[in-house]
Amino acid sequence: MFDAPTLKIARDLKDQFLSKYAGEAKYDKALEILENGFDDAVKFYAEPEAAHRHIKSTNVIERLNEEIRRRERPIRIFPNNQSAFRLIGAVLIEAQKEYEKSNRRYIHFDN
Repeated sequence: MFDAPTLKIARDLKDQFLSKYAGEAKYDKALEILENGFDDAVKFYAEPEAAHRHIKSTNVIERLNEEIRRRERPIRIFPNNQSAFRLIGAVLIEAQKEYEKSNRRYIHFDN
């Protein structure tokens, strides 16, 4: 359903899925989670179709968070909030510079 070409088709597939497994007690919690989180999970459909492949996944954000954790682990305790913000800012600036100098473009928006 998350690979559907349109939001309407994704909703139809979700409804079919819910109908198929409704009433089976072992799936109740999973179906509830799907029902409650579906609208948040399909927000990427509001963006241009060319961007869907990149923004429907959180891999890029997870990788940045992993890098921030890797850098903060040796420090262990920050003396104040500003020092933590500086470290996080430095990691993000470095990631942005790497992105700008690479030939890869993750998302193309036509203006």
